[in-house]
Amino acid sequence: MREANTYDLSLLVLLAIIWGSSFFNIKIATYSYDPITLALVRVFFASIPLLFLCKIKNIKISAFSKNWNWYALIGLCNIAIPFVLIAIGTSKINSYLAAILMSTTPLSGSILAHFFTKDEKLSFLKTLGVLIGFSGVVLLFFDKVIINSSNYIYALVTILGSTFYCIGGLLTLKLKNEKNENVTTSTTLWSVIFLLPCSLLLETPWNSNPTFASTLSLLYLGVIATGFAWLIRFRILTVNGLVFQTQVAYLIPIFGIIFGYFLMNETITWKVLISLFIILFGIYIFKKNNKVLKN
Repeated sequence: MREANTYDLSLLVLLAIIWGSSFFNIKIATYSYDPITLALVRVFFASIPLLFLCKIKNIKISAFSKNWNWYALIGLCNIAIPFVLIAIGTSKINSYLAAILMSTTPLSGSILAHFFTKDEKLSFLKTLGVLIGFSGVVLLFFDKVIINSSNYIYALVTILGSTFYCIGGLLTLKLKNEKNENVTTSTTLWSVIFLLPCSLLLETPWNSNPTFASTLSLLYLGVIATGFAWLIRFRILTVNGLVFQTQVAYLIPIFGIIFGYFLMNETITWKVLISLFIILFGIYIFKKNNKVLKN
């Protein structure tokens, strides 16, 4: 792994912009599309560049190999379920709030990793980072302007979606010897298999009358925010490593707030800004200590 240069930093910022923009696009897409159908179309279009990548790199796709059950389970927990839950949650809360809540994924993952892995135990400082980060989330629930009796359930659903990302991440450790491109492509294919019948049976998408804006946002989510973004992520992981790639967590909620405020006219309060600072500070303490422990 090499030290990041200007081009690498530019790719990291681009990835943060793309992922940060995904939340307001999810909200626009929910105006016309039900959550399961939204998730289905998103992963379908994401699978196209992933299949192309595996083809040109001559990487064998193992979705239906002897380990098919792990690929299927990861596709369900790491893609299908969280994509649906996040769509449900974002439909009723501010898009930037979804971005902030999703930024806590590393903190949730650290708690699960403490109990279900042998080499990712919480230390005092890591625990302190987790507690500080989640205190910022708690503060958000005291801001009645953005979270109130009409939508707090949807905020919790969004947090549940991020928790499933963590569960999927832990399950992915079972396939740690497989190529990243294969795992991502195989689990994406399985997520399509899970979401397709659910969409057809539960939401009857053929009866929908989507707007152009919602359709454009949905295509953006699939092609750019999922498929293209994952290709950028692969490049960063390969060249600069996991530690550098995880720094994107600091930038996503910032861009989420910028897009939500300027493009969606969403109200931002002082409690939101304080909460964001506390959450990012908690993530910083956790990741800094986590990096030291691994060196």
